[in-house]
Amino acid sequence: MTFMGVLEAIGKDFEKGLLWAMQYAVPVERLVGLIYPPALPVTTAIVDATTLIQTAVLQVEQKFAAAGKQSGTGAQKSAEVLALVAPIVQSTLAKAGVAGADSAYVSNIVDAVVAILNVQMAPATLTAAPAVAGAAA
Repeated sequence: MTFMGVLEAIGKDFEKGLLWAMQYAVPVERLVGLIYPPALPVTTAIVDATTLIQTAVLQVEQKFAAAGKQSGTGAQKSAEVLALVAPIVQSTLAKAGVAGADSAYVSNIVDAVVAILNVQMAPATLTAAPAVAGAAA
């Protein structure tokens, strides 16, 4: 596979994770708004912040992949994502009334989003235990 092919594959995998997360984030926001309308502004702000973070994570991952530095750069990637999104996420959450949305809080959200995306990117090599020879099928 060519270098550009590898980069395209990495980008597509991250995009799949982002799309999967968005399929579940938006319906949950709507459900909360229907069940408890006063919470809608907060859930909307959380979804907006999460979407922004996911997009930033995707962009930073693609940047590092293009530079051939996918592994061992988690702290650098996190710092770049925080630099891109922290002020906007803090402002968005503060406007929605989320108290204590400081940089440490945003960092925890970024870590959670990355963890979710990493689970989505986990290799599909986890399979059931192999059948024992001679066992009935």
